[in-house]
This record gives sequence, C-alpha cells and structure tokens, in this order.
Amino acid sequence: MNIKSFFKLVEIQTKVASVIPFSLGTIYTIYRYNNFEFINFLLMLISLISFDMSTTAINNYIDYKKAIKKEGFGYEEHNAIVNYNMKEKTVIFTIFVLLFIAIIAGLNLYLNTNYIVLIIGIISFSVGVLYSFGPIPISRMPLGEIFSGAFMGFVIPFLSIYIHRFNKGLIDMNINLPQISIELNIVEIIVLFLISLPTFIAISNLMLSNNICDIEDDIENKRYTLPIYIGKSNSLKLYKYLYYIIYIDIILAIILKILPITSILVLFTFIPIKKNINIFSKKQSKKETFALAVKNFIIINITYILTILLAILFQ
Repeated sequence: MNIKSFFKLVEIQTKVASVIPFSLGTIYTIYRYNNFEFINFLLMLISLISFDMSTTAINNYIDYKKAIKKEGFGYEEHNAIVNYNMKEKTVIFTIFVLLFIAIIAGLNLYLNTNYIVLIIGIISFSVGVLYSFGPIPISRMPLGEIFSGAFMGFVIPFLSIYIHRFNKGLIDMNINLPQISIELNIVEIIVLFLISLPTFIAISNLMLSNNICDIEDDIENKRYTLPIYIGKSNSLKLYKYLYYIIYIDIILAIILKILPITSILVLFTFIPIKKNINIFSKKQSKKETFALAVKNFIIINITYILTILLAILFQ
C-alpha cells in the first residue's frame, strides 16, 4: 500500500471533521481559562487522528464487504479497496496498526490526566468502532446523525478542553471502593455544550446530507438511515433548520458572555450558507452538491474559531 492509496483508504481530507472540533476546544480553553498543556494536546491529537483514520478504514472495508449494489456513482472510485485493488489482509493490518497507535496515545493521555479521560476515551472508541462494525452498525441506522454530531461535535471539543482542566473541578471522580462519587460543574458543562453546538450541528448535517444523497442506494444496500425513515422532504427541512439553530446559539452565547463579541462576525456567514442550503434543496447529488455541506461546515467553524482567536489577540 502506497501513501496515495493509504490516504484514500482513510479519506484523509475528511479528518478536518475531527481537527476543527479539536481546534475549537483548544482555542476556547486558552480564551476562557487561559490554560494549555502541550503534552496532553499532542497525545490527544495523535490518538484522535489515528482513531479517526482507523474508523474510516473500517467503514470503507465494511461497505466493501457488504455492498449489494456495486455500480452507480463512483463506486469503483470512492471505495479505495476497489480502486487500488487492495488486499484484504493489508487493509485489516492497517486498521489494527492505526487502532494500536490511537490506544497507546490515549492510554498515555489517561496516565497524564485521570479516570474521566479514560472513561470518555473507552466510550468514544466503542462508539467509533460500532459506528461501522457489528451486527447492526450505527451508520446503517437512523442514529448516525446524532452519534456523529454528539461524539465528534461535542465530545471532541469537551475532551480537548478537559485535558487542560482535568484538575480544575470541571468533572471530579473520587474512587474509594466500594464507593465511587462524581462531581459535575453543571454550569460549565452547559457552557461547553453551547460553544460546541455549531460543530455538533454542522457535523450532523454532513451525515444527513450524505444520507439524503444516498437514499436510493441505501435502500438497495439495506442501510436504513434517518432520511429513509422521515422522507426526503422532511430531511431537507431538518437540514435547513439545523443550520438556523447554529446562528441562534451564537447570538445566545454572545448575550450570555460565553463567547466574545468578536464572534458576532460568524453571523455574516449566513449569506453563503443560505445560498448553499437553497442549492442543495433543489438538487441532492453526491457528485454535485454534497460538497456544499462540507463547505458549510468549514465556513461556519473556521470563521467561528478565528473570531475566538481574534478575541484572544485583543486580550
């Protein structure tokens, strides 16, 4: 396997969906808490990227094994295993190597922090694997949007903040067997949820738009996703209104002084986002319009991160 086929197998271009939430959490930590632990930052980044690549490889491998319809838009191109004539043993070996790197980095992160990081890490790893693997993978159920948004859009920013604040009272766990007590700072957790909502929703909409484009093929391949359950029309309405919630959240967070006033600049992204929503509403195509959801994700969240960074520079 050469580097080109490896990048195709792990869909390296999609890792932005992990890096952006991670960057948001890191930047917000500096803005709100004036905290930064470089070793923890590096360990989480390595674990996150390695695990993201492994789950994508698993997803491509499972799709390759379970595909019923093997023609249509770009099947031979967008599935790296077919396109590069990869050996199954090589793909499986690559998956295990990536998982090994992710686990080792994650365990070192836990040793640098506490049990909360270990617990969140185990849950996240389990959901990531079950997303594509198992008797009924999450990606083949009407739960993909919720799980992908929650874990990539909220858990990643939350954990990327917590690794710098693990001993500051955000979540504390005291183990004195047979008793285990957990203390939560509910206010701060709500704050972190509100600042993570733009990534949560934008990632959910990535999955939703992908599933809308794939409705016909998914029915043939027995992938019963959310758009199949609620219909294309309702799916398009949900897609549109979820974006609107992002802007309501930004305004609310500024009013509550959770976000800096500079974040009001994110509202200017509504113009191109609205345009992209209208284009996608008229035509849902994996080849022609799915990329609009990716653009929306990048436009909103890069602008969002930059506005917080701008506030840090002003500070």
